[in-house]
Amino acid sequence: VPPVSYMHICETESFSMGVFLLRSGACIPLHDHPGMNGMLKVLYGTLRIACMDTLPAGAAAAPPPPAAGSGPCLRALFRSRQHYTPASPPCLLSPHTDNLHQIDAVDGPAAFLDILAPPYDPQHGRDCHYYRLLEGPPAGAEPPALPREVWLVETPQAADFWCGGEPYPGPRV
Repeated sequence: VPPVSYMHICETESFSMGVFLLRSGACIPLHDHPGMNGMLKVLYGTLRIACMDTLPAGAAAAPPPPAAGSGPCLRALFRSRQHYTPASPPCLLSPHTDNLHQIDAVDGPAAFLDILAPPYDPQHGRDCHYYRLLEGPPAGAEPPALPREVWLVETPQAADFWCGGEPYPGPRV
């Protein structure tokens, strides 16, 4: 059983629309949507969404930590970590703001409407990349205050994350 399922609704050259279903405790790992705008609206449940912005290459004040490994590193601004429910406004992302984000289901399953414009297109540089935060708070400690600068390392998709498909039972869009 996949931790996350995707219900495709429609896609055009301008946008894609679908619903993500997260099982209790599921996480969509830290990832990006290069060159894309997006809207995420919680339909049920509670999501914790952590959002980051990439910083220009020249903005790095210090070299990446030694734990970086062999993957490409980038400096980012960890902007927010918030809970979203159906009563919350949508979480919006642009090519430069909140484009890197991690989505966690909190206290049970959750679902959200996802709209991306333009849609993924690897031939035009719009392909998803996954990242890992290189620094974190010590175990049991409160997370550091936000916003703050962090280092990220690009990683392959996590082995424990995959997305299954669900049929869309609604009206044709």
